[in-house]
Amino acid sequence: NYFLLILLNMSQKLTIIFDLDGTLVETAPDLISAHNHVMAKFGFETKKSEDVKKLVGRGANSLITKSVWGQARENFKKVNDAALKKEMVDEFLNYYTKNICVESKIVNGAENFLKWCKKNNISLGVCTNKQDYLSVDLLKKLKINHYFEYVAGSNTFDYCKPDPRHLTNVIEIMQGDIKKSIMIGDSETDGETAKLAGVPFILIENGYTEKKSSEINHDHLIKDFIGIEEIISKYLNH
Repeated sequence: NYFLLILLNMSQKLTIIFDLDGTLVETAPDLISAHNHVMAKFGFETKKSEDVKKLVGRGANSLITKSVWGQARENFKKVNDAALKKEMVDEFLNYYTKNICVESKIVNGAENFLKWCKKNNISLGVCTNKQDYLSVDLLKKLKINHYFEYVAGSNTFDYCKPDPRHLTNVIEIMQGDIKKSIMIGDSETDGETAKLAGVPFILIENGYTEKKSSEINHDHLIKDFIGIEEIISKYLNH
């Protein structure tokens, strides 16, 4: 039995888990459009692309709250009203669901990398703080959903990133091995999750975050997916 376990462990393939927004897909244009639609409708200031990109990491609820939070004091009281916040988040999700893939596009080199992973028998999954139904819909619209064995969103479990169980559960469901897994993401939320889970982390530069790359835990830093195969090959041959 022990010998069989060793054989199984030796044959276990690599598992790569991706964040979605800002990692696999440049979703900022459509998120900004939904965000500004909600802000205008509820009488708040709209924001520029760069401002919204920094707020994306923890999902719609956090995006709306943080965005308004950055504005004048008198607005703070308004958004402490849970009913108003819920209404704004619902409006955001409603608008975004209908306009999820207008300008969003796959990050440079990502699809070729996904194809390469499949050829190399690497298991692929997604762990995102976007709701799971939105994530699956976006991946389908971009025609890359078939590459992934499992997609977990912010509402899949009772917890989400940076809670490491969000990541470790996905690996477990995919029957992967934590010791043979890698996470790829673009923010401190991803870096923290990977660190707490004990999984190597590849950081994409200029992500949807307010932090500089040097402030985010990472094992490797990449600009996009061009040439990432060289990094992954080292883990494959480990």
